[in-house]
Amino acid sequence: MSRIGKHPVTIPSGVDVQLSEADVTVKGSKGVLSMTFVEDVIVEREDDKIWVKPRNEGKRARQMWGMQRTLLNNLVEGVSNGFTKKLEVVGVGYRAAVQGKTLNLNLGFSHDINYPIPEGIEVKCPSPTAIEITGADKQMVGQIAAEIRSYRKPEPYKGKGVKYADEFIFRKEGKKK
Repeated sequence: MSRIGKHPVTIPSGVDVQLSEADVTVKGSKGVLSMTFVEDVIVEREDDKIWVKPRNEGKRARQMWGMQRTLLNNLVEGVSNGFTKKLEVVGVGYRAAVQGKTLNLNLGFSHDINYPIPEGIEVKCPSPTAIEITGADKQMVGQIAAEIRSYRKPEPYKGKGVKYADEFIFRKEGKKK
């Protein structure tokens, strides 16, 4: 039984939620997001709370119950507060800079990497070794952070590369003589 699904999604003030049969559209200060629910859950609204319940006692309905509630909560959280991922660029000569709608990465290759910033996502570089990715869609923010990190993953000997700000890199000992 889902422990997450038992709790309702609370709608904060300033957020407008439109529920139809299997679709939901959420509007807030950070933008507009929508999603389609699977057939295995029932969505009900009571004042400023939305309840997600399984349609039956089948295995798939119980599996989807908590996930659909979390996805709905992410929509509400995203349009009201937004999501942020922070990356750090570690290494001598490694830099990041935003130029218009492009993130320019210098990661020790023979060429610079120009990453186009998609619509609805804001990328800032408070310093040449820090990147902040902000947006309303949690999945898109995480995906972009993962793609940027994949250009030069942190290596275990010196820790050089692009890493999440809260990531711990397990260090290995170098060669012995």
